[in-house]
Amino acid sequence: MLTQIAQRMENIMRKPIFVSAQEAVGMIQDYSTLCTIGMTLVSASETVLKAIEQKFLDTGTPRGLTLFHTCGQSDRKDGIAHLAHEGLVTKVIGGHWGLCPPFMEMISENRLEAYNLPQGQMANMFHSMALREPGKLSKIGLGTFVDPRIEGGKMNSRTMDKEDIVAVVTVDGEEYMQYREVPIDTLVIRGTYADEAGNISTEEEAMVLEVLPAVMAAKRFGGKVICQVKQVVRTGTLDPKRVAVPGVMVDAVVVCENPMEEHKQTSSWYFDPSYSGQIHTPLRASSSIPLNIRKVIGRRAAMLLKSDVIINVGTGIPNDVIGPILAEEDVQDDVMLTVESGIYGGVPAGGIDFGISCSPQALIPHDRQFEYYTGAGIDYTFMGAGEMDAQGNVNATKMGAVAAGAGGFIDITSTAKNVVFCSTFTGGQIKVEFDECGIKILQEGRFRKLVKKVQQISYNGKMAVSRGQNMFYVTERAVFQLTEDGPMLIEIARGADLERDILANMEFRPLIAEHIKETPIHIYREGPFGLKNIIKG
Repeated sequence: MLTQIAQRMENIMRKPIFVSAQEAVGMIQDYSTLCTIGMTLVSASETVLKAIEQKFLDTGTPRGLTLFHTCGQSDRKDGIAHLAHEGLVTKVIGGHWGLCPPFMEMISENRLEAYNLPQGQMANMFHSMALREPGKLSKIGLGTFVDPRIEGGKMNSRTMDKEDIVAVVTVDGEEYMQYREVPIDTLVIRGTYADEAGNISTEEEAMVLEVLPAVMAAKRFGGKVICQVKQVVRTGTLDPKRVAVPGVMVDAVVVCENPMEEHKQTSSWYFDPSYSGQIHTPLRASSSIPLNIRKVIGRRAAMLLKSDVIINVGTGIPNDVIGPILAEEDVQDDVMLTVESGIYGGVPAGGIDFGISCSPQALIPHDRQFEYYTGAGIDYTFMGAGEMDAQGNVNATKMGAVAAGAGGFIDITSTAKNVVFCSTFTGGQIKVEFDECGIKILQEGRFRKLVKKVQQISYNGKMAVSRGQNMFYVTERAVFQLTEDGPMLIEIARGADLERDILANMEFRPLIAEHIKETPIHIYREGPFGLKNIIKG
């Protein structure tokens, strides 16, 4: 079959062939490097990924693959989860697996080699690889677990004695991370339409992503590009400015036969034009969320904002609540909310649909967004956190054997002017209530999150201080601010006892502010709590 495909491609010269998913999978060689583009299930080439899985289960091939992916590309059951079979993938170099339990399980059980790199650096690696540069150089990653002097991004014991894929180099007397190239043999991308010449458009995709630079990188290595589309249109139909990938760079086009299930805009729905920019809907209509511990944490974190700033929200509590809070408080015009995928404005979707926004003002490529984050640096970033220690180091990437990975966490927190971590004080089945008297802790969490030493350094506290960052760690009962001497407790919620509810549930004693503030009681009330007046000072 592979010979037939090669002959067809040769006959057509630079025009792609239109093939079934099964035929396309025949182009993937054993022990080669496969790269996939997508975020969550947005732009995931579900038809092709399922075909890879089915062929492996039926025939044992392709096998021994190295999987390279920048973002988490799953909704816990689909996307790259189809590739999580022992023998199919033997090495993964990825940005995030938090929504892909099958890969997290394989990593924790040492059933494959696993490397985790900062998502933004991976996205920008495509440019470096396409340009034949000697790796991607960046300050991002220094002092974290990605630094080869610490763990080198290796996520399990099986990987620890394997080769380093990153290095530290010195240029003009300064240290930089060197992210080494990963030659791509096969690239799988998704578009909305393909014309008869193979030109690809992406107008119904909810993200722009890094499709074109990934194609450029694959072509530099002589790799094959497979694109899944919803429909084929006549050549000349597509506006040239809407073409995301010229047809001469595409080797094979797969038309999805079941788009309602395998070409959905996102995991939760087939298509909504308000997420891809064709229409705008009223932002407040579906933005209000119930008062709970996550919303209280998000409200207190949002109180750190000022007017006319540009902010980023990461996965977890920030993404799920900050956007809706801004909309509910009618302050979406006072700050500009962004998401690492390239979103500006609107109300972000949460959970398995992270990375998209209802009625955004702008959608830019994923790789270009990280150029902004890494270069200029965002004004405020709101991030989730798993642990913080006495040095102000934060772990958001690995808890026990569970390796979720960094995503854009390291990229964004390394350069943001203000970093706000949002977390429950303890973890695991914590139960609280809020009323006019403050907080009531009904059940403490099963494990502590304020620890002597974090398991993995995702955010380096000492380096953050040296950079002059303002860092806050916001919980439902206490707020900490990072100082030169470590975290300082600066605020306690009404109803929480310093000794019983805070210090007794920490593995280290923090610095304590001379005058500890009380968390404003109005964040525990239903309805808008006056954020607009707060951020305007």
